[in-house]
Amino acid sequence: MAIYVVMEPPAGNKAEDLRFVRDSFTWLGFLVAPLWLAWNRLWIEAALTFVVMAILSVVGERLGLEWAGSMLSLLVSLYVGFEGQGLRVAALRRRGWREWGVVEAGNLGDAEMRQALEAGDDDEEPAAMPRIVPDASLARPPQTGMALGLTHTPGRP
Repeated sequence: MAIYVVMEPPAGNKAEDLRFVRDSFTWLGFLVAPLWLAWNRLWIEAALTFVVMAILSVVGERLGLEWAGSMLSLLVSLYVGFEGQGLRVAALRRRGWREWGVVEAGNLGDAEMRQALEAGDDDEEPAAMPRIVPDASLARPPQTGMALGLTHTPGRP
């Protein structure tokens, strides 16, 4: 079973505008990190990844440690592979999208079906919460007349 993060658009609440982001390792993000990031419209992350990988390759060649530059570039690719979907969710949040919730399903179609069923349950009015402070109309009426204690009654010494 896979876990999908469901994101709602900033304006409107249409079910067809929802985005389902699978929370998993992304192989394309690992194999071609800058291209995968650019494909998913993560422009700043794509440019930063490209620059970091280029700098690591150049520094590795200049120092005569090509294998070290390659290994560090591999670490950058691993990071994108593991955190790429999280970067997509963060980019959607920056653009004003809201997180509707999380759905567990076998594939995207099942995830859409489960989300639609769960969203249908939200239309019903939730059960009323018990009152912590009692209603004032249910309180006893104020007592008039004689009272015991250290109170002064008008007209009495």
